[in-house]
Amino acid sequence: MWLPPNRSSVSPRLDDAPALTTMAEADALREPSTTPGAQGTVVADPPTGAAGSGGEKVMTLVDHLTELRNRLVITIVAVAIGSAVGFFLAPRIIEILKAPLGTDKPLVFTGLGDAFMINVKLAVVFGVIVAMPVILYELWAFVSPGLTTRERHLARPWVPLALGFFVLGVIVAYLILPFASAFLLSFQSPDLQALITAEAYFGFVTTLFLVFGLAMEFPIVLVLLSKVGIVSSQALSARRRPAILVIAIVAAVATPGGDPISPLILGITMYVLFELSIWLVRVTGR
Repeated sequence: MWLPPNRSSVSPRLDDAPALTTMAEADALREPSTTPGAQGTVVADPPTGAAGSGGEKVMTLVDHLTELRNRLVITIVAVAIGSAVGFFLAPRIIEILKAPLGTDKPLVFTGLGDAFMINVKLAVVFGVIVAMPVILYELWAFVSPGLTTRERHLARPWVPLALGFFVLGVIVAYLILPFASAFLLSFQSPDLQALITAEAYFGFVTTLFLVFGLAMEFPIVLVLLSKVGIVSSQALSARRRPAILVIAIVAAVATPGGDPISPLILGITMYVLFELSIWLVRVTGR
């Protein structure tokens, strides 16, 4: 009796080869290939902390938070050291800052701990100003890894200039302090005598210094924005009138005391810096 041949013992026919080849290719699609450029290559996610395409380490969220913590710790330590020095120099600082007010206008305090707290506040402001180079460096060190090589190259020269502009703002604030004080005191009369508290006066002075110092930084911001292609000299020139309005509002709101001299000087300074920014952006080819 004839029986059908056992298929398991018979070698595959030639017409089965394409099917076997297709199955091999299907298996290759399922398994990652170690040959660069081969079909079926499965690209796995880079491991944590792996190097990127440019050879730079890819930082995770935890790495970024750790880096931010370290930068903040260094900044706080720098401000603390500067504040400690400022606390010992507080009597001399008070003497210098009070000079524009005149010797005939004594400063008083009403609370038992007011004098101590005034020394502490002046020391902290002094510490922030003295530690500004460290603050700017730590800010740059934290931000720069997220920039491209071109952006880092374009922005690096402007970081030291930011410190110079801040110091310039503090100097301008100190120069206008006598005029602002004289204007505000000119309204006293026999019925209105000034009894100036030390807390109010030094609060006015330190706020004025910080406002002028920070306001001087905005040309740096505009130039850096132009470096990455966000703004241009043509765009800034076309928006000169709205910029003047914004500068006037900022100068009026940011300056303390209510005198017209401080916002006027701040507004004029900011407008001059705005025009300087347009020139700098144009010179750099934007």
